[in-house]
Amino acid sequence: MKILVTGSTGYIGKRLIPILINEGHEVICAVRDTLRVDKSYLQDEHIKIVEADFLKPETLQNIPKDIDVAYYLIHSMSNTSKDFEALEAACAINFKNYFKTTEIKQVIYLSGITNDAYLSKHLQSRKNVEELLESETYALTIFKAGIIVGSGSSSFEIIRDLVEKLPVMIAPKWLNTKTQPIAVRDVLAFLSKAKGKEELYNKSFDVFGPEILTYKHMLLKFAKIRNLKRYILTVPVMTPKLSSYWLYFVTATSYKLASSLVDSMGVEIIGEKSNINQILDVYPITYQDAVALAFEKIEQNSIVSSWKDSMVSSGRLKNNIHKYINVPTYGCFKDYKERKVIDTEKTINRIWSIGGSTGWYYGNYLWKIRGYMDKLFGGIGLRRGRTHISELNVGDALDFWRVIFSDKKERKLLLYAEMKLPGEAWLEFKIEDGLLKQTATFRPRGLAGRLYWYSVLPFHGFIFRGMINKLVDVN
Repeated sequence: MKILVTGSTGYIGKRLIPILINEGHEVICAVRDTLRVDKSYLQDEHIKIVEADFLKPETLQNIPKDIDVAYYLIHSMSNTSKDFEALEAACAINFKNYFKTTEIKQVIYLSGITNDAYLSKHLQSRKNVEELLESETYALTIFKAGIIVGSGSSSFEIIRDLVEKLPVMIAPKWLNTKTQPIAVRDVLAFLSKAKGKEELYNKSFDVFGPEILTYKHMLLKFAKIRNLKRYILTVPVMTPKLSSYWLYFVTATSYKLASSLVDSMGVEIIGEKSNINQILDVYPITYQDAVALAFEKIEQNSIVSSWKDSMVSSGRLKNNIHKYINVPTYGCFKDYKERKVIDTEKTINRIWSIGGSTGWYYGNYLWKIRGYMDKLFGGIGLRRGRTHISELNVGDALDFWRVIFSDKKERKLLLYAEMKLPGEAWLEFKIEDGLLKQTATFRPRGLAGRLYWYSVLPFHGFIFRGMINKLVDVN
């Protein structure tokens, strides 16, 4: 089959593509920015990359018309746009209008379980998209999932942060909300096995795990798996805003995403039973098994995708990486240092392992203080870390930076700052002519930006000097 995957750089899309390839299908990856595509895709003859933005109908002409099946994985948990519901609706309408002109037979959409009288803004938007995608031209198959548990998923990482950081939790009352978590491997099984199944055409199915749990139970089960003793006290007086701040300060999530999650977590999510398990021969595993499998992936350092690498976690970028790849020179301050490279391979490996649990090689306590300050002023801080311990791809989150360019063959890594700043900042590492060239660039915004640069200049002197010395040190 010829299969289109939208949202191919997202959490589910990045995991679904290898499954489809292993099954022998030809996969078309629709992306807004080709820079974010996994480099291994470019060498795979079974994968074709097309640049298409579903908010711009004219770009959809890049998608082949002889598609058999399409996966619609376009959605957002971000509140960065006040009219995100209208934007999601526009994407669905443009998708449907284009595929009316093609040979497509089936569209498979991953939505959210919506069985409550009250729906959060995001669940309501998902439900609206379901209706907008319906067409007489193609068959629509809808899978509606609740909390997805897997290495790198937002729910898994947030629960992990809470459990591992807080021995005692004074938590909001929504922790008593019931839900049915499902392992990411089971979601992928439903999605991959549904293609071409005519008995699923124009039908909707809730998919969920075998247990009904409250969020409190999920936290306590997680703690038990990790051999941690945890105590949770729920209080009725914590407002949604306070709940959002609670998640924001304790976990790696941004405040906007925390607010979206709190809005959704107040809604009970219990799936409606059907015969989908028998039709596709998929029987979801328990929450405990899902968590255990997630930690296996983490211990093997084989996390395929993480919500932190999604632009949902971005402090500044909105899928416009091309816009920032050319580092400006006019009106900018720079800190440039260079050192002779003794062992190129070791230096490259150190550069590509920077940040996260490895740290920044010099003055880590100062980096941590800067992270705490950023968090205090509403930024993302250092808590995102990194997805892989020694690999960096374009679009990856790296503490409070975002990877803009990453190419070991060119020996160049470029980062863009997503912390709160009165301006914009880039950090570049490049090995050229036997030298490691390290450049920090800051483009100030107004007087505040210039005052900021001069106030941190004394720290830059020894932090950046110490960092580059460590990067070329082979001892």
